[in-house]
Amino acid sequence: MRTRCFACTALFLLSICQTAIAQPPFSIPDRARGADQIVVAQVSNVTASYETNQYGDRLIVSHVDLAVEETLKGSAARAVTLDVPGGSVGGMILEVSHAPKLGLGERAVVFVKQNKDGRNVPYLADQGVLKLDSNNRVKGTTLDLDALKQMVAGR
Repeated sequence: MRTRCFACTALFLLSICQTAIAQPPFSIPDRARGADQIVVAQVSNVTASYETNQYGDRLIVSHVDLAVEETLKGSAARAVTLDVPGGSVGGMILEVSHAPKLGLGERAVVFVKQNKDGRNVPYLADQGVLKLDSNNRVKGTTLDLDALKQMVAGR
């Protein structure tokens, strides 16, 4: 009886772990094909507010203003505002595991998709923001901005 109970518990926990595993990363060309717009930009401002999503849930959304340095795909713009789930309002903090966290002054290559409400959101959630270091490399990788641009162009 205990063995059967242990086996059922183990299977249940395994199923939970499998559903919590993040999706594998999409290739840069796949991200480029799916995005409506791709920009190299610097975060110029971040504000957050409470909003109600399509399911009626009230949550915090950060509105990230991006100063665009270069447009790699889509219509050229000097600025883009990106809506990202999570943030801080009046001491209340919401962290969303799959949402990118962008701070003032950070530079990134951003893959933008318009949602059905017409708002700009990161395409593929956290896979839609590739932060750049001071040497124009994607943080945590050896991929530099020039190579990334070539990958996007070859989409």
